[in-house]
Amino acid sequence: MSILKAGLVQMACTGNKQDNIKKSICEIKRCAAAGAELVVLQELHCSQYFCQTEDIRMFDLAEPIPGQSTEIFSESARENNIVLITSLFEKRATGLYHNTAVVFEKNGSIAGKYRKMHIPDDPAYYEKFYFTPGDLGFNPIKTSVGNIGVLICWDQWYPEAARLMTLAGADFLVYPTAIGWENTDSQEEKTRQLDAWLISQRGHAVANGIPVISVNRTGFEAGSSETTNGITFWGSSFVAGPQGEIIKQFSAENEQTELVDIDLARSENVRRIWPFMRDRRIDAYSDILKRFRD
Repeated sequence: MSILKAGLVQMACTGNKQDNIKKSICEIKRCAAAGAELVVLQELHCSQYFCQTEDIRMFDLAEPIPGQSTEIFSESARENNIVLITSLFEKRATGLYHNTAVVFEKNGSIAGKYRKMHIPDDPAYYEKFYFTPGDLGFNPIKTSVGNIGVLICWDQWYPEAARLMTLAGADFLVYPTAIGWENTDSQEEKTRQLDAWLISQRGHAVANGIPVISVNRTGFEAGSSETTNGITFWGSSFVAGPQGEIIKQFSAENEQTELVDIDLARSENVRRIWPFMRDRRIDAYSDILKRFRD
């Protein structure tokens, strides 16, 4: 069947890790009860977004993979007979941590994982303090619902990441995300940022002729530093089709869980009328490997 029933879970998180996990499990069950085959959770859904400040105590949130959280979400995938995309703070070794998406198959096994490749370091997003850049490359994860090109948040600004996932055979792209407004920004700036976020990912759908799923968190998180005035996460989770068309977009302010029907067969038809893959000048792109052309 070409129609994929995808459940998107847009949540507000608290400082209580167990409460966040319980809420995620509840929303996964809701999706499965409505007929979901795939459920996607947002970036770092087990905690608040701790990267607003540099605090060594936050490393206590990390855990190995496999570990306690992977066991919990593995069981949830198995019980609900769904493919599940999670986003966890991975402790690979002492002093070595990653921002890692773990994908579970319907039987609860780990189908694969992806470690976030692009790591930001901006006011309120001090991720370089916490996360080592990924080393697993841009490789789709094979599942019973298709080959999933999982990328994470800051990765969504890089067309190279989307293209490499597509070239490796991804049937669709998924971006677990935690992004919002720093509260000193003007309303005009907030509008520009949200528009850029939507346009960029819709552009990946167009350029590669495949659907894009982006699941963001919502709600205000104050953080623990006076460096910023906290972040209001802008929600707006969405699914775009292979021509960049918006199939579904969530609200900005509210928690929301919904199923979205995605027609995976449309990619074949779109790529026939817009054969961007055919017309790529791969013989002329060597300079893309340079940091800058002086």
